Amino acid sequence: MTPIDLSGFAEKFAGDDDPWRTFSNHDEAVKRAAILHALGPGPWGRVLELGSGNGSNSRAVAPRARWLDATEGTVEGTRLTARAVAGWPRARAITLALPDRLPGRVYDAVVIAELLYYLPPLAMAQVARAVAQALRPGGRLVLAHHRVDYYDFAQHAAGIHMRFLRATGRRWRVATVRRRARWHVIVAQAIDDGDFHGPQKRLERAHPGGPLMRG
Repeated sequence: MTPIDLSGFAEKFAGDDDPWRTFSNHDEAVKRAAILHALGPGPWGRVLELGSGNGSNSRAVAPRARWLDATEGTVEGTRLTARAVAGWPRARAITLALPDRLPGRVYDAVVIAELLYYLPPLAMAQVARAVAQALRPGGRLVLAHHRVDYYDFAQHAAGIHMRFLRATGRRWRVATVRRRARWHVIVAQAIDDGDFHGPQKRLERAHPGGPLMRG
């Protein structure tokens, strides 16, 4: 694999507003529906999105959020995201090149889609710790990523969600929302340290009979 950098993403967005057809592809629409389902019934409070790309997910989240900070590493992608959420005054697009510092807020939910395997492990670990600090107790962390590798990844896709959660240093209750051959969506909620009496932190699976969608 030869990792793509921000300049590579900028070139893609400069040449095509929708290089991966995230607005028009049916499979992307199914994934987006799973992300919305993972967030739960709205209206939501403050939502942070990392790696918004061209804003295809941002546009779906914005109407249901009381406030949305959609961050994107490239200026080109930030402009596209701003255009996508222009109809919602409580949504803003922010240029943020990870692992730079996150906006200074506490969030009720964090959405990260198709981003983590583009980050080197050290950078991902920094982002993981920052997200854990930014997410309020009981808040939802939604992760949506491919299960197969692509040529421009910095990390392998397999296990990327669990590696990210472990890097946060917190304990999580995790449930699969939707799984397909090429991608999956999970939702995680942090468990307060006071609820844990074991010798080390660990991940827990949510009860399979819970309300989350499966597929």
